[in-house]
Amino acid sequence: MGCAVAGDRGGGRWNELPQGVARVGGIRNHGRMDVTEWLLDSDPSIRWQVMRDLLDEPDDAVEAERSRVAREGWGARLLGLQADDGYWGGDEYGENGDRRGTHWTMHLLRRLGAEPDDPAVRAAVARVREGVVWKWFDHRGYFHGEVEECVNGGVLAIAAYFGELGEGSEGIIARLLDERLDDGGWNCERESGSTRSSFDSTICVLEGLLAYERAVGSAMEPAITEARRSGEEYLLERSLFRRRSTGELVLPRYANLSFPPYWFYDVLRALDYFREAGDAPDSRIADAIDLLLGKRADDGRWLAGVPWRGEVFFAVDAPEGEPSRWNTLRALRVLRWAGAE
Repeated sequence: MGCAVAGDRGGGRWNELPQGVARVGGIRNHGRMDVTEWLLDSDPSIRWQVMRDLLDEPDDAVEAERSRVAREGWGARLLGLQADDGYWGGDEYGENGDRRGTHWTMHLLRRLGAEPDDPAVRAAVARVREGVVWKWFDHRGYFHGEVEECVNGGVLAIAAYFGELGEGSEGIIARLLDERLDDGGWNCERESGSTRSSFDSTICVLEGLLAYERAVGSAMEPAITEARRSGEEYLLERSLFRRRSTGELVLPRYANLSFPPYWFYDVLRALDYFREAGDAPDSRIADAIDLLLGKRADDGRWLAGVPWRGEVFFAVDAPEGEPSRWNTLRALRVLRWAGAE
């Protein structure tokens, strides 16, 4: 994937610290604000990821904390809101931007890191498998997906994470491989005639393909990896947020860092995807890293962006403009991966 960003570190712009700012365990400490302690003073879903991604805690300690997600805090609350028929919010997706549907709740449980093998999680996933259907798409089962690329990428990521791969995911993979556009990415408006990929659709598909690859391991078909690489190239050729033709920001909302991201693309979501993919940082993410660094507040934290519209069961991030643990956690682990702390 090109030259690693880490190769540009020596004396570079990313290593310049403001005067009087010290590094503590790889995380900036600004006097009264210990960012690590602030992050750890939170829900188990954040704590276990801080322990793994920022503090390099032993695996058994990380797993012990992660096991609490399904029993305490946000994860437990979400599991408790599922109806007996398998649905959350009475819908498989959510009409008019409602984020309480099954699809978005499953996504959030995945992002929180709820353990797939936890008995409560297994029972919830079984109820989805047995009871949830896409009512506008021949009432096919939830894990068989529907027709939009961004939705199917999400279903694939959820199925891979929760151990529900099978006939449904095989059908989704076949669709996604066939729906890839000539520029390397995907667009949910393809059926309406669009021939150019969408950042939003492409990141959703990439997350699904990556999760699928991780789940099947050596059984991976080369065509799937090739498709994922082409989608990555689509984003990298555009520096993760610029128009290839002019270099301008594609959409202002790509600089809006919000959690959960739903189907919306933003620079931090893309950077966190590339970190998760595990390759050495590509030099073409440099502008995206600069954008991320430019959003760091003086106390070393990142603020919450404008939340996406729609009803939610409860907020899992700070209100707009206030310090965001999710943005701070994700930004710090991206910067650590990129060698840009």
